Amino acid sequence: MAQDFPPFLLEGYRNFMAGRYSAESERYRSLAEEGQKPTTMVIACCDSRSAPETIFDAGPGQLFVLRNVANLVPPFGPDAAYHGTSSAIEFAVIHLKVAHIVVMGHGRCGGISGALATAAGHAPEGDFIGKWLTMVKDVADKVEANSLMTPAEQQTALERIAIRQSLNNLLTFPFVKSRVDENQLSIHGAWFDISTGELWTMNGESGDFSRP
Repeated sequence: MAQDFPPFLLEGYRNFMAGRYSAESERYRSLAEEGQKPTTMVIACCDSRSAPETIFDAGPGQLFVLRNVANLVPPFGPDAAYHGTSSAIEFAVIHLKVAHIVVMGHGRCGGISGALATAAGHAPEGDFIGKWLTMVKDVADKVEANSLMTPAEQQTALERIAIRQSLNNLLTFPFVKSRVDENQLSIHGAWFDISTGELWTMNGESGDFSRP
């Protein structure tokens, strides 16, 4: 089953070593010896076009990044199943003691498209993705049923509504809620437009998105 490693990755690694690593080698060595101490966790989508480290021009050790399909946060629900997203949140808050959590969605999200397609009766194939997207089923059904909106408007609306829902779900985690109440942790929403490069941030009180 052995296959050649993707050549473009090897080329990228060589460029990384000659460029960024060479310029920041002291920082990498310090991070290796002292460990990471990021102040911010970003929960983002797996989409290859919306990497948080690139969008925020972050250096090594600055962001603790969790990526999943459609940047969704499930409600708190400890049980015997595997919880990759919840465990990453727990690690960031309890062990790394981050001061900020940002849930960042983006335009033209394939996961959100899948949720809208499911609402229209065309669920995506697979053993896992359909179950994952049920987290936004209720709101996807309502958005898809709104005939006054174009498909593009429905897409953007659900992308932003899903961010607000994920922020609400974050507050169902007791260790998140207690730290937010004690002003030790703040949570934020953001939406990135791939086509224009615009970043929209969410107002914590109104829930509206605007460009900073």
